[in-house]
Amino acid sequence: MTVKIGEKAPDFKLPANNGEMVSLSDFKGKNIVLYFYPKDMTPGCTTEACDFRDHNEQFEELNAVIIGISPDPVARHEKFIEKHGLPFLLLADENHEAAESFDVWQLKKNFGKEYMGIERSTFLIDKAGKVVKEWRKVKVKGHVEEALETLETLRDLEK
Repeated sequence: MTVKIGEKAPDFKLPANNGEMVSLSDFKGKNIVLYFYPKDMTPGCTTEACDFRDHNEQFEELNAVIIGISPDPVARHEKFIEKHGLPFLLLADENHEAAESFDVWQLKKNFGKEYMGIERSTFLIDKAGKVVKEWRKVKVKGHVEEALETLETLRDLEK
């Protein structure tokens, strides 16, 4: 399945670090910055999470909620959040069903080895649940700022 701009984002239900089962539909009426990342506690993923953390207030001012998803279990998410003071939900996609529905569960190559894993990607979903922007194969540096700019443009278009 491929996510398409302008179409409804696929819904899912995954366990979150707050002990609840969370669905995209739980956030209707808010913009959602849904980011998929490979693994807690790794350098690139830590930088990305901390960048989102450092800009969280700006996202909130734009009526946006940040949600991170990786295949890590909830217990690992809890440690990651505690260590870095992350103010947003992290969801455990251990069976990679959400990753597959957003087509970010991909064949990866690293040091000559091939394996399946998360392709770092972010999706901006509007208040009605439609995908308005996607970033695939995300480079961490400057990505959060780009997501914020896109949200600001979306807000300006709504005026």
